[in-house]
Amino acid sequence: MTTTTTPPTRTGLLVVQPVKRRHCAECRGGPLSLLVLEEGTPRCLDCADLGHLVFLPRGDTALTRRSREGSTLSAVVVRFNRRRGRYERQGVLVEEAALARAEERCLADAEARRRRRARDARRRAAEDLRFTDAFAKEIRRLFPGCPDDRACAIAGHASVRGSGRVGRSAAGRALSEGAVTSAVRAAVRHTDTPYDQLLMSGVPRHEARRRIAPTVETTLAGWRAGTGGAPRA
Repeated sequence: MTTTTTPPTRTGLLVVQPVKRRHCAECRGGPLSLLVLEEGTPRCLDCADLGHLVFLPRGDTALTRRSREGSTLSAVVVRFNRRRGRYERQGVLVEEAALARAEERCLADAEARRRRRARDARRRAAEDLRFTDAFAKEIRRLFPGCPDDRACAIAGHASVRGSGRVGRSAAGRALSEGAVTSAVRAAVRHTDTPYDQLLMSGVPRHEARRRIAPTVETTLAGWRAGTGGAPRA
């Protein structure tokens, strides 16, 4: 099928980035980086009365839209893609003053978005702090013998946002007894037993867990009974 290299017909002005070397049929200037086809004849932007416009590459949708809205005269810039056999949009030509105004508006929006992100980050940090504190309190309720510093450390580790740990699960966020106990058991396993060393030495996970299970359960039982931890102030 024969592919046409004629730019597509559309509403508004169309400017072409030529693939081949082209010269202006009126002033003979060139080779042209941008041209306008008038009845198939190439003309430079100056001869087409578009020389005062500036090129804005594609990529920033908001900036492009605002620039075109504020520009009395504008044009779409296209280039022929030989591999795909079609013209593709490269950007727009707009008045320089319109582009400057659009950039100011986009910068103002960017600052507003930055402030909003900062507020959201502070809000999330406060929420995380409250949740971690609640998680630690629930650990101390279920395991009154757990030292305060251990309860805080376990809660902080289990409740890190985006970590995928038990504290961020639905059950963890609901402070269910099972989720809290799982977090405490995991902390004891990694901190108070040789579990990690067993794994590093090549012992299969299930076997390593079997070996250290008595130590874990003894520690948990002591904490549940209110023993095994330093007294709290």
